[in-house]
Amino acid sequence: MQDQLYTVIDVETTGKGILGNRITEICIVRLQGNKILDKFTSLVDPEQNIPPFITGLTGIDNDMVRDAPKFHEIAERIIEITTGAIFVAHNVNFDYNVVRNEFKNLGQTFTRKKLCTVRLSRKLIPGLFSYSLGRLCSSLNIPLVGRHRAEGDTDATVILFQRILELDPEFAMINSFLNARSKEATLPPHLDVDIINSLPEQTGIYLFKDQKGKVIYAGKAKNIKQRVISHFYDKKNKEYALGQNTHAIDYEITGNELIALLLEAEKIQKHYPKFNSAQKKVVAPYRIIQYTNRRGIIQLAIDRSKSTDHSLEVFYRQSDAIEQLERLCFDYQLCPRYCNLQSTSKQCSHYRLKNCKGVCYGQESVALYNMRVQQALGSLKKQKETYLIREKGRTIDEHSFVMIQNGIYKGFGYVHQSEQVSHFDDFETFLTLQKHTYHTTKIIKSYLRKHGENNIIYM
Repeated sequence: MQDQLYTVIDVETTGKGILGNRITEICIVRLQGNKILDKFTSLVDPEQNIPPFITGLTGIDNDMVRDAPKFHEIAERIIEITTGAIFVAHNVNFDYNVVRNEFKNLGQTFTRKKLCTVRLSRKLIPGLFSYSLGRLCSSLNIPLVGRHRAEGDTDATVILFQRILELDPEFAMINSFLNARSKEATLPPHLDVDIINSLPEQTGIYLFKDQKGKVIYAGKAKNIKQRVISHFYDKKNKEYALGQNTHAIDYEITGNELIALLLEAEKIQKHYPKFNSAQKKVVAPYRIIQYTNRRGIIQLAIDRSKSTDHSLEVFYRQSDAIEQLERLCFDYQLCPRYCNLQSTSKQCSHYRLKNCKGVCYGQESVALYNMRVQQALGSLKKQKETYLIREKGRTIDEHSFVMIQNGIYKGFGYVHQSEQVSHFDDFETFLTLQKHTYHTTKIIKSYLRKHGENNIIYM
């Protein structure tokens, strides 16, 4: 290992995501052990516009790269200086993927073993507040001239890597990182492999957190460890950025997918994580509502509201709400006009519903009509039943339940098999209260469509 070849590399880019990134500057230093053998530095024409915020960060603008070589003109030199060497960089996955994608654009394959000085520093120099290159150089008294320029960052990383080699004279840490079976090479720079190894292979939710402990992503999985690791193998821009911002991972075992889905929805609503897209929007469902007009007639209508607690019934599609309202109208001989199924101000003339008894043109009393409306409303309220969904627990000696009371999701809980519970109030003792939302309603309805009444206990 004393004669091992390394190339310490830094690239500056156009900053358009890991897949759309083009190189604007590159610096490569070739070492044999601690000894510098060669160095290559060049501006690069990215063949696309450099955004102002990148110019503000690096100082590299469109004028500077106008006469610079394009990547294909320096590709042979990069291959020459990196052949037979381990690719070393501070946050190596970024630089490595950008270089590899540049070669991919040329129809060439670029494959090198790689080492990350962020991850190596965390292992060999523990306890520092930050492992960014600037903070590390400040903590270790490493000169850093020309920050956010390829040569300045590479020169500093070379000194840092030489320090790392001195701290690992037997190459035990470096060899463990180079091991093909090691997760170290694929994990984001700020995550210790012990965090991944401690994750359970059970059903539940997981939370990615940033350096300040803020939840930036909430997910659910049948196998938490497997799903978490899959994020780091995904090369999409969003997944890469998620990994780069993740410093810690929390999890909660639920024992079954239903509670995992409900808990995931609750965490997304509570934390509004940066990297979640689904379920963040508060959706206003369609509802059947009632009101009394100036003639004293109880009218029914379809409305949209973010609140689902006091609606007669909740629907995800307007067509479903209309279908239910038409069914009530037909079954209870209600007036289509006073159910807002037609806009005419005269007597009703619905294309299909013809059994109105004439309240709209004075042929039926308001009192008799309102009685039938109340019967129709009563039929809807009967559908809002109270029941439990019984599911698997987190261990073999417990079971879980999801509680729905009068059609409203109340929460979930776990009951040990030694507990004697039979009455509704008994289950409330073990209940973890949750918020009833559009998304939880949708999850429960989807579950009932899939499983029917197999796991239902009516109270």
